[in-house]
Amino acid sequence: MPKAILISGLGADKRLYKHILIPDGYEVVYADWLLPNEDDTLVSYAQSLISQYNILTGDVVIGVSLGGIISTEIAKSICLRCAILISSIKTDAEAPIYFKVFRKLPLYKIIPGKVFNRMSFLVEYIFGAMPMQDKMLFKNMLTGSSPNFLKWAMGAVLAWRNQTVPKNVYHIIGDHDLVFPYKNIKAPTAVIKGGTHMMVFDHADEINKIIHQILK
Repeated sequence: MPKAILISGLGADKRLYKHILIPDGYEVVYADWLLPNEDDTLVSYAQSLISQYNILTGDVVIGVSLGGIISTEIAKSICLRCAILISSIKTDAEAPIYFKVFRKLPLYKIIPGKVFNRMSFLVEYIFGAMPMQDKMLFKNMLTGSSPNFLKWAMGAVLAWRNQTVPKNVYHIIGDHDLVFPYKNIKAPTAVIKGGTHMMVFDHADEINKIIHQILK
């Protein structure tokens, strides 16, 4: 049975996928974040996930935000049935302009990692409005994340350079995503009307229909 590996976003865990349903015929695997080596890039980190979860030809990888970027790197190495990106980007050309600012002014380097865990009060401002229950859940996930991982991931994402889009990549974006504005996304598979960066919570029904169409 092929696997469907689900990779969450930065500051999140498998609970991010609580509303996402995978069709029968797949072994659903929720990938946990591995502690990276200091010199890891997103490319080498993707290889670690491939080894850890024995990702094989014919498997499916689904990733939200950071998980989507890593899914692209996995798809470049393994002949997947498909990779499905949600609220993410597939090349650095799709990155928002603030990436250029933080690349030139990498303030994250001087901020203690634990500070990132305490930024939950900015969740709704950055990621968009969401139901109170989901907002509290995401704040809980962020607070419990590894500060070392959060800091490493921010640097790794900013350093990421990719212009290769595998043919089997599908891209779902929301038209109200403030983190990765949909106007920057080239040839998305689907644009969810009213979808924010956290649309896996409140637009799960629409996303599930698209995933089922792709996988069946």
